[in-house]
Amino acid sequence: MADRPLTEPHPSRLTPEHPDRARILAVHAAALAAGEAGYLDPATGLFVLSAGFLARRGTCCGRGCRHCPYVDD
Repeated sequence: MADRPLTEPHPSRLTPEHPDRARILAVHAAALAAGEAGYLDPATGLFVLSAGFLARRGTCCGRGCRHCPYVDD
C-alpha cells in the first residue's frame, strides 16, 4: 500500500484543484468512518468505492479507482 492515509487520494486520481474536492473528501471520510464500501459522488451521483474497501481487497484492480490505496507513483 502507498505511504499516505486512506483519507488522502493520490493527486493523479483527485487533483487538489478539483472543484468538488472538499465535498468528495467529506463524503469519503464519512464512508470510511462508517465502514461502508463507498459513497455517492456528490457531483455525478455515481457510486465510488472507498479506500477502506479497496484496501481490504488486497490488491489494485488496475481500473483507476479514485481512492486506490495502492497508487504511489
